Amino acid sequence: MSESRPHTLFSFGTLRDERVQTALFGRAVPMSPASLAGHTTRSLPITDPAVIAASGLDVHLILERERGSSVEGAVLHLTDRDLAAADAYEVDDYARRRVVLTSGASAWAYLDADPLRSAQRIVVVGDSIAYGRCDPRGGWTSRLAAAHIAGNETAHRVFNLAVPGSFLSDVSRQTPALLGPRLPDTLLVAAGLNDCAVRLASPHARHDGPAHVAEHLGSLAATALSHNARLVVVGPAWIDETRTGDYEGLCFTEARVRALRASVRAWCEEHHVDFLDLWEPLRGRPELLLDGVHPTAEGHEALYRHLSASGC
Repeated sequence: MSESRPHTLFSFGTLRDERVQTALFGRAVPMSPASLAGHTTRSLPITDPAVIAASGLDVHLILERERGSSVEGAVLHLTDRDLAAADAYEVDDYARRRVVLTSGASAWAYLDADPLRSAQRIVVVGDSIAYGRCDPRGGWTSRLAAAHIAGNETAHRVFNLAVPGSFLSDVSRQTPALLGPRLPDTLLVAAGLNDCAVRLASPHARHDGPAHVAEHLGSLAATALSHNARLVVVGPAWIDETRTGDYEGLCFTEARVRALRASVRAWCEEHHVDFLDLWEPLRGRPELLLDGVHPTAEGHEALYRHLSASGC
């Protein structure tokens, strides 16, 4: 039997209540005061009868970003079983993610399950599709930026730093130096398509997709956490393999792009990182791809509408 690991969880709401702890964990758990900078809270109506019964409240709190603010709370010291019970208690509006407390220590916290709804300052890094190639309007990221900034012209910013032709290794290496001046609270990574391509100069070379993805997404997760920013990973869009060609020595196949998508999703699930899937909006719609890989303006619009409909 494996030994239970210790976990620290920042709570700013009902999980600090001894009655809730007894109901969930069978006992009161050790706690210590803590605070989380760069955040505030808003009210969240609760409809789950079990959660209302445990807390005695039908309105809980949820975190959202606000520079210059901080949220006071406590760090709960939990076992594996305790953490699983806390996950089951929190409704679908919450997602457990890593944060950095004012003390400098990292801990779990329950954030808004929509990774962009509570964001203020978003940095986008990635490749030509994130850059918006083939769309005079700047792609789905430009549409996202327009809507996000319109929501709060004073506080909201989106910085698109994507570079066409980038590999995931390029993005993980270059991103740390880019974040400081932009004060991000959200790092949106949309890269990896180039990494899964067949190198025409060596078409039979071994492809270490999952290991490669894990290495560089792990590095980007550490970079994001060092800025107390939330990492959001965007999965690849569908490609039309029948129309793909030689892209500066790279050739794309649907099988490899599917494998990339699966690897990225699996890594995100394992590490409690947000994954935004862009596969379905273009799947089976070759008219939305200019060259089999890059979306047309209409294709980028479809990607943006998909993200919007998903609540992002």
